[in-house]
Amino acid sequence: MLRVLLINILLFSLPFIAYAGYVLLTKNANSASAWDNVPILWLLAAGFALLFIGMVWLVSFDSGAPGAKYHPPVYEDGVIKPGYVE
Repeated sequence: MLRVLLINILLFSLPFIAYAGYVLLTKNANSASAWDNVPILWLLAAGFALLFIGMVWLVSFDSGAPGAKYHPPVYEDGVIKPGYVE
């Protein structure tokens, strides 16, 4: 669950990170005017689009084959054996 949460946070923040890198490389980032015209709506839209694409990708490719049987984690001999899809 933590892995999925971190992937979603990364995908959403990727446009903001890319824009900050662009500003740092092309403008004087120390000046206040470099951060005045930030396209917040476009960055939010791109972040949500990447987040949606990432969720669809994880749901599509993070599961087993159609008709596969899931075996949940089992506690045997003092050891937890992880679940798997067969």
